[in-house]
Amino acid sequence: MSEKLQKVLARVGLGSRRYMEEVIAAGRVSINGRIAQVGERIEPGDELRIDGRKVQFQIEDEIRRRVLIYYKPEGEICSRNDPEKRPTVFDHLPQIANDRWVMVGRLDINSTGLLLFTNDGELANRLMHPSNEVEREYAVRVMGEVTPQIRNNMLKGVELEDGPAKFESFSEIGGDGINRWYQVVVKEGRNREVRRIFESQSLKVSRLLRTRYGTVILPRELRTGRWMELDKTDIDNLAKSVELKPRQGTGLFGMAKRRTERMSEKPMAARRGGYLRQQRRDDEQQDQSQQQRPNGNTNNNNGRKTIGFNKGFKKF
Repeated sequence: MSEKLQKVLARVGLGSRRYMEEVIAAGRVSINGRIAQVGERIEPGDELRIDGRKVQFQIEDEIRRRVLIYYKPEGEICSRNDPEKRPTVFDHLPQIANDRWVMVGRLDINSTGLLLFTNDGELANRLMHPSNEVEREYAVRVMGEVTPQIRNNMLKGVELEDGPAKFESFSEIGGDGINRWYQVVVKEGRNREVRRIFESQSLKVSRLLRTRYGTVILPRELRTGRWMELDKTDIDNLAKSVELKPRQGTGLFGMAKRRTERMSEKPMAARRGGYLRQQRRDDEQQDQSQQQRPNGNTNNNNGRKTIGFNKGFKKF
């Protein structure tokens, strides 16, 4: 049983298959102590190294393909390590023996919602590659009026600094006053793409929540800061959407399966905290203390009417 070297390296999560071919051609990869060639096959038990560092691998059919979905809260960054010591999306994921989680796509620190993680580097690369046009769906709260002309502009395409961009679909889903919610779909997933499309029309995004990535929808029972693992049917559908074959052994077993079943019946509470949320609470407490009056008046709104958060908006 053997497999092409560049495919193994891509699946480990070191880069796309094409990039791995470039790395191999540059003489940076060795098998059993000799320089490897592009297209060469590797077998279980071979010693694989890149730039002298040993790489642990398994042949594709031996690996159980796994996919996690995670509800990212505001204030976490999409990185394994942060010099500023902010919380990251990897902090609360389960350990995976002799393997690692590869993140599919990113969300900026102010955005929330669905993130995918998998131990299959090839699956991750295909889901992110623009050529596969995998849909990403978002619920977006926007400050300002979206006129029919602005809507048409964003559907037809706008020019950003890194090229043209557009929404594949655009619909209104709720909200009051100047803050209204919209559901949008993009297929590329460039950095801050949704926010920048709105900004090109002089509109500000005040909240952004990813609700779908490809065939995977953010479950209602999944709370902020929590994760759950997909079962075989969902993983196979996701793999087929990017033309990957289903794999034997895929799916939930034992404790992981029981945990997911319990979560469906009794969802876990949202995980409190978050870097930005804590900062906001600290600022609010400081404002409250400054606005206290000797006569006992504790109205912190200075006469302003308090509007309920997302009043009348129950979709998400």
